[in-house]
Amino acid sequence: MFEKNLKLAYLLDFYGEVLDEHTKGVMKAYYDDDLSLAEIAEGVGISRQGVRHIIKKGEEQLIFLENALGLAERASLLEEAAEILNS
Repeated sequence: MFEKNLKLAYLLDFYGEVLDEHTKGVMKAYYDDDLSLAEIAEGVGISRQGVRHIIKKGEEQLIFLENALGLAERASLLEEAAEILNS
């Protein structure tokens, strides 16, 4: 089964603007709007497998960016530190 990974949803929020518009739109429909592959496929005019392929490629791009830059992890650590300081 193709399960949603919440870390990838966070990375999409963080790095989404780097993706091309088509990939970003499909991934936002999947992660943010919680649409099924079939619903996205119908809206975009491609097959379910095509949607899955776009999502997988987008996920690979997001993971690559995070592994190379580590910005989302750093932001998360800073948020945690701020929470500790504010308590």
